[in-house]
Amino acid sequence: MHADVVFTGGPAYTADQAGRRLIPVVPAGAASAAPGGSAASASGAALLTAGPVDVAVEGGRIVAVEAAGSRRIRDLTGPATEVIDLAGRALLPGFQDAHVHPAFAGVTMASCNLIGAATLDEALARIRSYCESRPGQAWIAGAGWRMEWFPGGTPGRELLDQVTGGRPAFLINRDVHGAWASTRALELAGIDARTPDPPDGRIEREPGGGPQGSLHEGAGLLLAQAHLHARGITAWQDAIVGEYLGSADPLPVYLAAARSGQLTARVRGALWWDRHRGAGQITDLLGRREQGRAGRFSTGTVKIMQDGVAENFTAGLIEPYHDACGCQTASTGLSYVDPAELREIVTRLDAERFQVHFHAIGDRAVRESLDAVEAALAANGASEHRHHIAHLQLIHPADIPRFASLGVTANMQALWAAHEPQMDELTIPFIGARRAGRQYLFGDLLRSGARLAAGSDWSVSSANPLRAVHVAVNRALPGASGDEAEPFLPEQRLSLAEALGAYTIGSAYVNHLDGETGAIEPGRLADLVVLDRDPFAGPAADIAATRVLATYVEGERVFAAADL
Repeated sequence: MHADVVFTGGPAYTADQAGRRLIPVVPAGAASAAPGGSAASASGAALLTAGPVDVAVEGGRIVAVEAAGSRRIRDLTGPATEVIDLAGRALLPGFQDAHVHPAFAGVTMASCNLIGAATLDEALARIRSYCESRPGQAWIAGAGWRMEWFPGGTPGRELLDQVTGGRPAFLINRDVHGAWASTRALELAGIDARTPDPPDGRIEREPGGGPQGSLHEGAGLLLAQAHLHARGITAWQDAIVGEYLGSADPLPVYLAAARSGQLTARVRGALWWDRHRGAGQITDLLGRREQGRAGRFSTGTVKIMQDGVAENFTAGLIEPYHDACGCQTASTGLSYVDPAELREIVTRLDAERFQVHFHAIGDRAVRESLDAVEAALAANGASEHRHHIAHLQLIHPADIPRFASLGVTANMQALWAAHEPQMDELTIPFIGARRAGRQYLFGDLLRSGARLAAGSDWSVSSANPLRAVHVAVNRALPGASGDEAEPFLPEQRLSLAEALGAYTIGSAYVNHLDGETGAIEPGRLADLVVLDRDPFAGPAADIAATRVLATYVEGERVFAAADL
């Protein structure tokens, strides 16, 4: 038998035995490549030297990993074999995103899309252009605006009225925790000065008590899949599969795409926990899990949002927020699920063999989530459910070692661990200097023995894993200048090998795909990504400049750049 595809002439990287980082692929019989190589690397750790290797794929699986030019590879190469000359460029396991919202993002991409707008003026121009091109559209919907564009992070209705011509408009912000509504939309929703705040959210008010326009908390799939494949992503965990913020349940769309073969990625759906329904919904979730299996799609996870976000003071904190003057307030944010109830719920979900995917931003929410897993372990014993907590902006130092001891994976969104306006203007002044030093403690978590996974939270932020890896290594955004170029808590840096490990084998672990994907070894599925360079060979400052040239799922190319 001949191989379907052979990759030749470049370095390849695979997961280490512990599943914590990437190391050079060493063909059988070759001398082991020790971490450290022969020189210091600018990428945050010792240089991992990797010589060229050949990787053969047949029937969707890796069948051989050999030294470049080996006889076995020559024998496996037939007239129909596609030979990809890497020319020194790197071959990696496909990236896996452990926390992403592609169904929502796909709808956003097909509506009034503000993602990527650099300024408020650019966003307003996009809204105006969108409205002008659709004069008969009754409602204007979209997403992607940024809180730092507005005083206090809260946009007003009048500004939206000006560019929509008075039509009802509802635009969700980039972190999916707030919305910007026009006057007509508020009127149609029946929201006025007499409307009370919902128990799990807040209506921003004008001086007279009327709604200001900011509301907190409270076909596209395939477009999104193409976007993710173009960034080297071969698998993901959709963090909300259910009805949320007026968005339709994506489960039927996923199942249809999976059954038709159009879903080329591997997807684990996290079924949405409706905090208003309580434990009575577990029976429904069991039915949805049974129903939600087709092709490369499965639903074995439940997503519980335990708090909000720090910028609008809904993240759950152990100690109170500060006000703009630096004085302590009475507010400690929200716990969307009562902590005692959370422990009972997670214990029941764990007993039903669900993985639990927590949203926890604040240190209290993180602690409440860990307490819930601890209660489940005490009641049910150890399991392979692989519970994980996403975001982890603030962690109390006492809770760091609990991740490893409880077997909870830290699901990091590394792109946020940098100086930028949302951090420096809307977060740090309101949590104070002491707690500001407890944000995104990826280095401490890894050193404590915790397992790291990585996700983007797209469309909240960029879906590009290489941008997130850049920040994980540099603790600064790509291209940052001035004060924003100063590394944010540099002692929490990861090495390039560790950051890439989180985005490959680490996320494969939480997706229960680590036995088949996440590494380049014979027998594994050929879910692979070709980069335009070897990122280990260059300086850390250039990581984000690395591009994806091709993405493969089971040896089938699902994305190719023009210059492959």
